Amino acid sequence: MRALDPRLLRRTRSARPLLTLDTMLGAACALAVLVQGSVLALIVARAFQGAHLRSLWFDIGLLVTAFLARGALVWGMEMAGRRAAWSVLSELRLALVEKRLRTHPIATDGTDSGEVTAVAVQGVEALEGYFARYLPQVVLASIVPLLVLAWVAIVDLESALIMLLTLPLVPVFMWLIGRYTEQRTRERWHALRHLATHFLDVVRGLPTLRAVGRANDEAAALAEVSERYRVTTMETLRVSFLSGSVLELAATLGVALVAVTAGVRLVSGSLGLQAGMTVLVLAPELYVPFRRLGAEYHASADGIAVAERMFALLDAPADASTPSTRTTPNPARSAVRLEQVSFSYPGRTGPVLDALDLELAPGETVALVGESGAGKSTVAALLLGLLAPTAGRISVGATDLMACQADAWRRLVAWVPQHPTMFSGSVADNIRLGDPAASEDRMHAAAALAGADDFIRGLPDGYATLIGDGGRSLSPGERRRIAIARAILKDAPLVILDEPTADLDPASVTLVSRAVRRLRAGRTMLVIAHRPELVEHADRVVHLRTGAAVSEQNRRAA
Repeated sequence: MRALDPRLLRRTRSARPLLTLDTMLGAACALAVLVQGSVLALIVARAFQGAHLRSLWFDIGLLVTAFLARGALVWGMEMAGRRAAWSVLSELRLALVEKRLRTHPIATDGTDSGEVTAVAVQGVEALEGYFARYLPQVVLASIVPLLVLAWVAIVDLESALIMLLTLPLVPVFMWLIGRYTEQRTRERWHALRHLATHFLDVVRGLPTLRAVGRANDEAAALAEVSERYRVTTMETLRVSFLSGSVLELAATLGVALVAVTAGVRLVSGSLGLQAGMTVLVLAPELYVPFRRLGAEYHASADGIAVAERMFALLDAPADASTPSTRTTPNPARSAVRLEQVSFSYPGRTGPVLDALDLELAPGETVALVGESGAGKSTVAALLLGLLAPTAGRISVGATDLMACQADAWRRLVAWVPQHPTMFSGSVADNIRLGDPAASEDRMHAAAALAGADDFIRGLPDGYATLIGDGGRSLSPGERRRIAIARAILKDAPLVILDEPTADLDPASVTLVSRAVRRLRAGRTMLVIAHRPELVEHADRVVHLRTGAAVSEQNRRAA
């Protein structure tokens, strides 16, 4: 990735006024540098010529003003850069999360949630150095050397030519070091991504690791991943410190060459004292922007490296297309059909679904049964529009589902997954995900129908009890009943339940089964199940094997 990547700059629309202000402040700062150097040279020259202190008060005041103005302008540049960075960071996080939510909710591209977290948090945060310090320094490095060279050329053309010949040394060293630093930084980011993904997997699997007695082994593996990240970080810091020394050496050689030449000419009398002092004072200012630019490049290198992965995630093709705003048929009045539908996950051999035909008639309850891996959950994801079939067609009435607006279709579908997510909030907030505008009475009625009202009222704060991350933990059966309450509150014409009674004790199975029977009234329902408690109440039972329907039993007719 280039240090000034156009893709990154194109995503700064909200911050462009601040970046424009940054550029203007940079130009003003460059003028302050010229005034500061020229006035300082004038004061020294007049002092050597015997000028009285009283006659220098104006020049001294102008010098102090230039110093203060330069400091204020640099502060203003950094503040404007930081505000621009905050705006850009929010914009990038929103774009990344929205992209994943809308187009890759199941992450069939192989991206781990730990990696997305690392990109959205540490990765995007690392871009603050890029926008807050690196870009302002790019502005200074583009303006200050040109103005210094132009002003020195007016004062002494020979010194300006020497500066022009020595100046390319610093950018060349910066480019060479930058190429090496880019590789080291990319390795550091890969180590951080591996650490974040591995740590998240360990945290999620803590109960399993403890149960099988492998916690200590996994702790050793985590220590090894952490050590790899430490090594790559120290390698990056070593390169950063060494590069600073190299850039300082190059700048010092350039200043020394200008100073020696100007000193010899001062002694010979071919160069005036004021002109020579102006050259000597401004010579270091010629290289300072490039030296600081090199330092800020290293400070922002993490953000520049992670931006590559971020753009890969943002530019990735969607799992399910949502190209149209076409009116979505209501499944309460139109049959939902899977016609010769096939689907294959990337990186897997063979299709998960192979020319599957399945129909859900309005008001019908269909039980989909089969062994693990037969493709039952994939059918649910396809019907939700979270995945697009690789072959075949899903239709609602005569309308292709892929031609419908995804958000409008999902408003007509309620989904109860096998492992419902409880978000950080109250029980009432989690139930109201089905309908945020629902009244208290409707919400309580939905919980009662789901068989959840009794246990919720037994919680410490009832419906106000905090659950999810940082809140009270719930049993699998309690979580499923809250998820069913969501589906009841949503009152969608099509309901999809994915193994709602899996891994539950007999008492919980009875409660959840009753809730499912209440939920099916007046709705089209697809139940993915193994247990007979759910299958026996279905109108039809469809058996899947290796992605195809091998048999169908019409229980309504029986």
